Amino acid sequence: MAERTIMWEGASGTEYKYWTYDIGYNNFDPVPANYTFAKETKPKTHSPIYIGETEDISERFDYHHKIDCIKRNGATHIHAHKSSDNKNVRVAEEQDLCVLGILTKNNGGDNEVGLYPNRNMA
Repeated sequence: MAERTIMWEGASGTEYKYWTYDIGYNNFDPVPANYTFAKETKPKTHSPIYIGETEDISERFDYHHKIDCIKRNGATHIHAHKSSDNKNVRVAEEQDLCVLGILTKNNGGDNEVGLYPNRNMA
């Protein structure tokens, strides 16, 4: 099977490579990570719904505090990559992407939708 990846560019110009998994995938290794829930808007084109970071991605999604909103907004994929053990590094990446309008865990409300432009998968 071909590697499924997507690149997200932050406000800083830094590009971040994420691996792409179908929603519901739950076989992540117990590592710190950055992740995005996204919706496939047309074949191989994704629009983010939510972006976050975690110290252990293997436990992150079972009881995610925004899972109802994520599902309601049609998430079809999880994008993730192993990140630093240092929370400040993970948060810096999250914020770099959030500056451009991606929904974050710090935004409230029930009708959140990402504003980041669609991205094509590699």
